[in-house]
Amino acid sequence: MIDSTPLIAIDHVTKRYPGVVALDDVSFDILSGELHAICGENGAGKSTLMKILSGVVAEHEGEIRIRGQRASFRGTRDAEAVGVAIIHQELNLVEDLSVAANIFLGRELRGPLGLLKDREMETRAGDLLRSLECEVRPDARAGSLRVGDQQLVEIAKALSIEADILIMDEPTSALTETEVARLYRVITRLRERGVTILYISHKMDEIFRLADRITVLRDGRWVRTLGKDQTTAREVTHLMVGREIEQTHFDEPRRPGEVVLAVEKLSLAWPGHARAWRLHEVSFELRRGEVLGIAGLMGAGRTELLECLFGASGLLPTGSIRLDGRRVRFEHPREALQAGLALVTEDRKRLGLFAQMDVGENVTVCSLGKAATCGLIGRGREDAIAAGSVKRLGVKTAGLRTAITSLSGGNQQKTIIGRWLLTEPKVLLLDDPTRGVDVGAKAELYRLIDQLCRQQLGVIVTSSELPELLTLCDRILVLCEGRVTGEFDRSQATEQKIMEAATMREVANAIA
Repeated sequence: MIDSTPLIAIDHVTKRYPGVVALDDVSFDILSGELHAICGENGAGKSTLMKILSGVVAEHEGEIRIRGQRASFRGTRDAEAVGVAIIHQELNLVEDLSVAANIFLGRELRGPLGLLKDREMETRAGDLLRSLECEVRPDARAGSLRVGDQQLVEIAKALSIEADILIMDEPTSALTETEVARLYRVITRLRERGVTILYISHKMDEIFRLADRITVLRDGRWVRTLGKDQTTAREVTHLMVGREIEQTHFDEPRRPGEVVLAVEKLSLAWPGHARAWRLHEVSFELRRGEVLGIAGLMGAGRTELLECLFGASGLLPTGSIRLDGRRVRFEHPREALQAGLALVTEDRKRLGLFAQMDVGENVTVCSLGKAATCGLIGRGREDAIAAGSVKRLGVKTAGLRTAITSLSGGNQQKTIIGRWLLTEPKVLLLDDPTRGVDVGAKAELYRLIDQLCRQQLGVIVTSSELPELLTLCDRILVLCEGRVTGEFDRSQATEQKIMEAATMREVANAIA
């Protein structure tokens, strides 16, 4: 039940970074027991504000009061002590620790002699995971899990401290439709217990299904707070970007050229697993100037397929891969890069960014030869190359020397795409490229992909959002449990047909 008394009061909060004002005099209230959605484009200040509320960012101007008391957090422990927990958009698990160890990290259960109670922690972790309807083993290594499962572990970690204020930053960005429905059920149970939820999302259907009130931020400033029933998705989008966003359409047909990539009976073994194969006899062709979509539920093999093509699968796949008619066998991503392939990974933080490098260095790291003379890299030339890429993709940054980690998720993604475009690839592999990207930036990326395609680049894109694939793709290949269970061209594809093919386990198993 929602209480009309503010639980959290945000009063004139400002946060400055070198060259950037991330938050500018932001003030609004959050009521006890409500689900309050925070909306805005990438770079609007949403995540910065949530980091302040959760103690991740300690220094700021202005004041925050929780239950009427001024909150001055020096770290996340201080925030957790008053019942505030955050689930970050970018995952923060320690990959070499078990799932249970991650859930209780920093709050380990110990016996009288200080010894860890591993069994008890695994039991409790298992209970938490089951409450999320999650089948992950508590003793599994966190780094072995896919992004969707890691996200659920993050949620279990936040629930383990029994917080009554829960911040969710894009919690469904890596989840399948089934997992999203499961999360909705968890949120309903949390709200019945009186938990107040601050919810960041770019998905309007999600916001209007879950939220009681919506606050819009733009360029670091508060724009408006509205009850869900007082507004529409169109109005919220307009408030976010300060302009109308038209739905992206590509009415002019593309004209695909000759086959650039041919894959025949590609298989990837899964040692020790009952299914035996992550991928089994996958075959398809990609033409120049074509966008091929890969659809499927979590675990269908979308990411594994792109990793096999890029020489990043760990185990070598079997089958045939031909690039420009020539048979290739990549044992390392370096070989794929040299041959003309580029991969934008699903897990941006772990596999896409060089966190210790600045924006400019992240852009040019794969194409330093263009800035070199006689083996020496010219900084001026390198900066010019990076600046051209940043401008082309519209990356919002204070400068090339800005830390890459200070950029919003959408701008980090643009930086990574710019890096790979500088390698002048023949085939661009995009693994869920708009995960965590706002509606305005999505439209920009769609137009960029279309433009690249019309320049005869071959593009393969996976996505957990079917409308995205229907918007972008000329053809859509559907996987279920590692096998192709459907293929549709643009005129045939519908969400219903794709979902039917994505759940054809009976057919997939019969093929085995």
